[in-house]
Amino acid sequence: MASTNSPSLPLLPILLSAYFLFSAAANFNQDFQITWGNGRAKILNNANLLTLSLDRASGSGFQSKNEYLFGKIDMQLKLVPGNSAGTVTAYYLRSEGSSWDEIDFEFLGNLSGDPYIVHTNVFTQGKGNREQQFYLWFDPTADFHTYSFLWNPQRIVFSVDGTPIREYKNLESIGIPFPKRQPMRIYSSLWNADDWATRGGLIKTDWSKAPFTASYRNFNANACVWNAGKSSCKSNSPSSAAPATNAWLSQELDSTAQKRMNWVQKNYMIYNYCTDRKRFPQGLPLECTHS
Repeated sequence: MASTNSPSLPLLPILLSAYFLFSAAANFNQDFQITWGNGRAKILNNANLLTLSLDRASGSGFQSKNEYLFGKIDMQLKLVPGNSAGTVTAYYLRSEGSSWDEIDFEFLGNLSGDPYIVHTNVFTQGKGNREQQFYLWFDPTADFHTYSFLWNPQRIVFSVDGTPIREYKNLESIGIPFPKRQPMRIYSSLWNADDWATRGGLIKTDWSKAPFTASYRNFNANACVWNAGKSSCKSNSPSSAAPATNAWLSQELDSTAQKRMNWVQKNYMIYNYCTDRKRFPQGLPLECTHS
C-alpha cells in the first residue's frame, strides 16, 4: 500500500461532523426481525444489542421490518474477533424479485492478525460485478465502528466512521441503470463461506474456534419508508420534509469528504473492478470511464 499521508484521523469528527450524524441506540425488537439461525441470533440489553453467531451447523441472520426507498442508514458493528478465516459478515440493502437492486457491505474474515477485507458491491436489475475491496485503518474486532449507506437519487456513498470510502453515481444519462425504483430492506447475516472468502478459499474455517459472533448496535435510518406502495417522503426532494432532517436526499460529497475518500482509495483499496482489464478484455464498464 502507498504512503498514508493524510489529515490525522482524530480530526475526522470535526472535519465531517456535518456529513454524518449518529443516532442514539436503536430498539432492535422494534426495527428488525430475526429470520434464521434457530436461536443463534439474539436481541439483548433491552433491545439495544443484537448478536449473530455461526457454528458448524448454521449461521444466522436478521432483516428490517421496514422497506426503504432512499435513506441514510447507519449501523455500528463489531466483527468476529480472532481467527475469523472463512466467515463472512454481510450487511446490505436488497429489494425483492429476480431483477433486484442491492447495495452491499461484506466483511471477509481472516487469520488472527491479518486484516479483514471490506467487500462492496452495487447491483442494479439483478446485475452486480461492481466490486471494490478495502482494508481498514483500524481493528474492526476490537470495538464497534459505524458503517453507513447514503442512498439518494443522485448517488450511493459507502462510509466507515463517517469517512466515505466509495461513491457510485447515478449515470442513467448514459444508459447505466441506478437503484431508484425498488424499495429495499436491510439485511445482515453471519455465515460460512470458506470455499471463497479467505485467500480464494485456501484458508478454511477453524471450527474449534466456534461459535463465531458479530455484534450490532446504534442502528439509525434517516430514510423514506415504503409502505403499501407509498413513500413516507412526500417527494424525492429535500423540501419534502424539514431541511435539517431530509438534506441527505440531495447530499453530495463536499471537498473535504472527497479528499478523505481519495485518501482511503489511495492507501486502503485492494481491488477495483474499474481497473481490472483482464476481467473486462472487451473494455471496462461504462461507468468506470464516466465517474
